[in-house]
Amino acid sequence: MNINYEISALLKYAVDNSLISECDRVYCANRIIALLGLDEFELVPVECESPEYPAPILDNILDWAYENGVLQGNSASYRDILDAEIMSVFIPRPSEVIREFNEKYAEDKKAASDYFYNLATKSNYIHMDRIAKNIIWTTDTKYGDMIISINLSKPEKDPKEIAAALKNKSASKYPKCLLCRENEGYKGTLTHPARANHRIIPLHIAGEDWFLQYSPYVYYNEHCIMLKAAHEPMKISRQTFARLLGFVEYMPHYFIGSNAGLPIVGGSILAHDHYQGGNFDFPMARAGVYKQVKFKGYDDVEAGLVDWPMSVIRIRHEDKDVLVDLAYEILTAWEGYTDEAAYFLADTEGVPHNSIPHLARHKHGKYERDLVLRNNITDEQYPQGVYHPHPEYHHIKKENIGLIEVMGLAILPARLKDSIAKIEYYLKNPEKEDELKNDESMAVHMDWYYQLKKLNLPENRIADGIKQSVGEIFAAILENAGVYKNNDDGREAFLRFINYCNR
Repeated sequence: MNINYEISALLKYAVDNSLISECDRVYCANRIIALLGLDEFELVPVECESPEYPAPILDNILDWAYENGVLQGNSASYRDILDAEIMSVFIPRPSEVIREFNEKYAEDKKAASDYFYNLATKSNYIHMDRIAKNIIWTTDTKYGDMIISINLSKPEKDPKEIAAALKNKSASKYPKCLLCRENEGYKGTLTHPARANHRIIPLHIAGEDWFLQYSPYVYYNEHCIMLKAAHEPMKISRQTFARLLGFVEYMPHYFIGSNAGLPIVGGSILAHDHYQGGNFDFPMARAGVYKQVKFKGYDDVEAGLVDWPMSVIRIRHEDKDVLVDLAYEILTAWEGYTDEAAYFLADTEGVPHNSIPHLARHKHGKYERDLVLRNNITDEQYPQGVYHPHPEYHHIKKENIGLIEVMGLAILPARLKDSIAKIEYYLKNPEKEDELKNDESMAVHMDWYYQLKKLNLPENRIADGIKQSVGEIFAAILENAGVYKNNDDGREAFLRFINYCNR
């Protein structure tokens, strides 16, 4: 491999994508050869067009680095650390990124987010080559379209590597978590992701200091995170509602949402207060209202119950402060609400069970909030959560239903890729079914396989039939997570809560 050519190609990519100017080329070349342990460099012509993202060039450089002893190992962790260090050469310092963002924001808010997102993708902070590996399709269900994704983008960790790293790890707690601002520019370790090419934008929202960043594993367009400057645990409060509407006022082309602040129905990182947003129209946002309702003292607020597998209240108004007040009143009512006939309790022995993940958006000239009623009780039949994916669906998804999935985008585990391929193969080759029965990894899928087999799908429709089934199972999983079921009893119970709010 000609390392001079690969470095030259990466420099050309950086110039072509406006990461650097022509006059930066020599400086950047010297910083890269320092990282690679080279004493000299010769710029060579690169005639081909630059790729859309730098991964193909970086992969060649990282292969060379491993072959020449620059990398201690060839795992994803080792490669990501050097990858981020190399790309950080092309990234302006935080103050410069912030200045550029603010200058663009003063002229056009969307232009500011476009600039920042482009920087995150072109610098390989967001590994778009990995994101492209995710398998995504849309399934029509009785609730409208559901978006199904099989997540293949997160790199696998080597268990032996992690064990060795943990054994040798010092008592350092820096950064405290994956969301802390101290991640900006952090080199990374075998147990903490590389963030040398990471940048964040400071925000002052609802009288507090926050930061805006993009998720390195984008699940949808411009998947961003608003994280608190202080390392404080998530808690749903009145201030939460003010923060989200403050963000939507600041970035009106983005939605933003908060997970519940409780285990089972909460977010993946409850230790650091944060919210997820982006420039994307989720299925839940497109769902209509099946019943208009009113809240006492808020007669001019549009309110309704959303036609969705989960229990959602939608409120709309021109004044964001009015929505903050109403949303907080609904939260307070829900946190103390018990309905044994509907099979949920507000708490047991002082342990709270009710919470509300919620989101905000600006739509058709009004602020809009969706409030999703959640409960995390467990019992003997459902020890992982009554309002959680039930065991008959664990072969598809066992993990918690977070905010993104509440809104209709399934994040399914990578293992399903092979499982679906096997089911398709044996449905097309039923004479080999005994092989499937003897495959221990497929034991959890056998009931599903027989259900699909009964459909007698023509061979040219088997692949689509499997995808349709996965989408319908995901809709059923959301129904499991819904506190009020979509039947007469469930809707009557939902109205009991609305009446409770109006007491």
